Amino acid sequence: MKEPVAHVKSLREFIDALAEIGEIQRIDTEVDWNLEIGAIIRRSYDLRAPAPLFTNITDYRGSGFRVLGAPGGLSGSAHPLARIALALGLSADAPGQDIIEAIVEARRKPGIPPVQVPAETAPCKQNIVRGDDIDLLAFPTPLIHGNDGGRYIQTYGMNIAKTPDGSWTNWSINRMMIASRNTLACLIPGPQHLGIIRAKWAEQGKPMPIALALGVEPGLPFVGAMPLPEGADESHFLGALFGEGIEVVPAETVDLLVPATAEIVIEGHIAFDETVMEGPMNEYPGYNAVEASEKPVFHVSAITYRDGAILPVVAAGPPVEEDHTATGTMHAAEILYQLREAGLPIASTWFSYESALHWLIVAADSDWHDKLPVSSGEFARQVGEIVFAGKAGFGVPKVLLVEDDIDITNVNEIVWAFATRAHPEHGEVHFPAELTAALSVYLSEVEQHSYRAGKVIYNCLLADLFDESQRPVKGSFENGWPADIQRRVLERWRDYGYN
Repeated sequence: MKEPVAHVKSLREFIDALAEIGEIQRIDTEVDWNLEIGAIIRRSYDLRAPAPLFTNITDYRGSGFRVLGAPGGLSGSAHPLARIALALGLSADAPGQDIIEAIVEARRKPGIPPVQVPAETAPCKQNIVRGDDIDLLAFPTPLIHGNDGGRYIQTYGMNIAKTPDGSWTNWSINRMMIASRNTLACLIPGPQHLGIIRAKWAEQGKPMPIALALGVEPGLPFVGAMPLPEGADESHFLGALFGEGIEVVPAETVDLLVPATAEIVIEGHIAFDETVMEGPMNEYPGYNAVEASEKPVFHVSAITYRDGAILPVVAAGPPVEEDHTATGTMHAAEILYQLREAGLPIASTWFSYESALHWLIVAADSDWHDKLPVSSGEFARQVGEIVFAGKAGFGVPKVLLVEDDIDITNVNEIVWAFATRAHPEHGEVHFPAELTAALSVYLSEVEQHSYRAGKVIYNCLLADLFDESQRPVKGSFENGWPADIQRRVLERWRDYGYN
């Protein structure tokens, strides 16, 4: 397991690090905020191309403002997880399981709180706007998808809010659409932590103070997706990951601390009794959204921003994009932590990004049957009781339980193991009416509104079906040929005419 090696403390440092490995595509050609930027970002996901950095945007020429697309997307074959790994302090070529293990290791450590720095040295305070001067449309927020209900400025930033008694500060990502020059329409599902905190303010008949930090240091959106327990502060967890607190400064008009290096900070209050139309907007399952509805209103009281501010943008949709990489990575790590804390023999976990987070892959130790002398069906039930019980498993509808003889970060091996090892008649363990996310397209209207639906474990385990000497072995290159033949083929690969 590799420990984090470098704390990248700003979005600009992150862009520089990506540029060094060829993972930034600077686009100086004029592009339109109206759909063109969104289409380019979407295309970059499909090709696993470098992250586009837009410097010349229609209606914003000369402003100095820029847009960074696909900040947490996948990269090419040389370092497919580079944006994830660098954001979390590992080397660009770190494999998925090293990333997961680094997160789990930090989960075992005490949190480290943020460090307050002088406001006069904080880049996010270079420009301060209040009152009638507030204009959210001053920033080049794109209309991302052709069916979106408006321009979404919040697709990859941090919503920062705390309970009325100040005992719990939550950092999360929830989409926000520009409703007017000084208001935002906010998606705040009640079961999520931001919704729980807002309910506490509403109980007192008060609007909820909030700060929206955009263009933050790259680790923050990942910990914002971390399903930590209620009451835990995500910024403290990031401190544990890096061994030092992140730098923060007080907001201008609300009693909250905000990231000092943020590109843009939007401050204000979310009304407890006022709504505005929001949506539609495409989401992580990958289908075009069609529904709009009334959502809470965010009244903006101040905006601070860096000179030449950079707005990060996610074009949500079919995999793989940041809804899958950030949420999938962090949820898989939390689930692995919980399974190990329960004493189960689990080697690793991984969300198949390509499944739009509908498949969680759990790899058991190959000798699980020796450590836990129960049937694979009973083992699967124990796994499901832990996965589906908490916040980390809230959005998990399907679990594939395999042994660790396959690379669970490789979708081809996942599909092969699922297809060849899960018995079609009795290879499933069902869990009816579990708490669930409401966005999967197969859910009924009742399930969507109740946040409850059935879930399943697909049992792909073999260890209890065969004696160890007879257990099926993957007929791979590594397993199917003598070591000397393997070496010969690898050494002569170019001699055969291959690149």
